[in-house]
Amino acid sequence: MWGREVDGLRLTFHLAGINNQNFLMRDEETGTYWQQISGRAISGPLSGQTLPVVRFDELTFALWKSEQPGGTVLRDVAAYVSDYARKDWDVRMRKAPTVLSYAQPGLAPRDLMLGVAAFGAARAFPYDAVVKEKLVLDRVAGQPVLLVVGPDGQSVRAFRAPSDFYRTAGSSALMMDATTGSQWNFQGCSVEGPSKGACLESVAAIKDYWFDWRHYHPDTTVWTPRR
Repeated sequence: MWGREVDGLRLTFHLAGINNQNFLMRDEETGTYWQQISGRAISGPLSGQTLPVVRFDELTFALWKSEQPGGTVLRDVAAYVSDYARKDWDVRMRKAPTVLSYAQPGLAPRDLMLGVAAFGAARAFPYDAVVKEKLVLDRVAGQPVLLVVGPDGQSVRAFRAPSDFYRTAGSSALMMDATTGSQWNFQGCSVEGPSKGACLESVAAIKDYWFDWRHYHPDTTVWTPRR
């Protein structure tokens, strides 16, 4: 998710085309073309600029609603409902051919990844493996990173982790840190123990197909679960 302002100019975007199955946006104000996955301007007057990152989560609706009971939902535009993607879009897309392919042991082009681009490096985490593990401790560019699966068993958040963490079975707390024994929830905040009230630093993690993540992050590494 990207902010719309660059150097004080608020931009209005439209879908301009598809590049290697990753869409391009064109702003009305300058005619610049922007890449979806990176937020980077690749052609036009603002070429080389990057849109500001807006913190976001990819959660199931039920989990989001439990966290944001007063939240609002963008409504369908009735005149264009027939043009929207079907509800099984993601299922059908995983079977669709790709125009790019990057060999990686154990990975298919459309395997879903959780991509982390932080601390000057990129690392990909196979989504299904993370969901199975429930909690993943790893490093990105030497920085400790934690990925934790939410109580719905589908949503995942990433945090910078100053300590080792362990999964717990509590109702509000999902994990415990090894240093203080404090209990932490899915929002990355401690709800019990010496660290109560403290919150971990959030790290952006985006869902993307392997072929797409690898194409735009050519130096990415891949996390694999311990056997």
